Amino acid sequence: MHSHTHTHESAPQTEGRLIRWASSYDLIVSLMTLGQVSRLRSRTVDHALLKAGDSILDVGCGTGAVTIPAKKRVGAKGRAAGIDPAPEMIAVARQKASRANLEIDFRVDVIESLPFPDDSFDAVTSSLMMHHLPADLQARGLAEIYRVLKPGGRLLIADMMRPTGSFLNHIFMAISMHRGLEYGIEDLRETMSGIGFKQIEQLDERFAIIGFIRATK
Repeated sequence: MHSHTHTHESAPQTEGRLIRWASSYDLIVSLMTLGQVSRLRSRTVDHALLKAGDSILDVGCGTGAVTIPAKKRVGAKGRAAGIDPAPEMIAVARQKASRANLEIDFRVDVIESLPFPDDSFDAVTSSLMMHHLPADLQARGLAEIYRVLKPGGRLLIADMMRPTGSFLNHIFMAISMHRGLEYGIEDLRETMSGIGFKQIEQLDERFAIIGFIRATK
């Protein structure tokens, strides 16, 4: 069994894209989802199949928009943690959790070196962050998620689908500032399978250009 940890609040080294503008992040995601961000976050938690007493890790948690409703879902006997490489994001997430009187373990850390022991969580969520990672870092991060999941644990990813070239797709790409995106959530399945994930399923539900994939360790 092993774990990784950072003991400081400065931004750790990572090859992924680091988003530092925490103060405007929630507004931008709200614009990107045409004001339906709360519904998107709720569906992400629903699709993770969380139940009372579960332990949940939100990877790339940003300002805690998924972590906080996930903690409410698992309840007082459940455990919730969130990691993000941007100290600014974690600071806002901690403020939100404090205002909601929720105990959540928010940490400044990176997906490729998760600071938790093997077999720690019943579920892991990743929302709108995988597309920020190069392919090799996606593989390393997914392997780390696999490591910290308990046997039978679930991974739920919500992220951009492959661009279609449609007018609506162009509009959403412009709003979300992802004009150069070439790949989508569909392209994660082969990597996930190679790592060892089973029951890999792209769910029928989609949210504009955002899709959902669920898999099991």
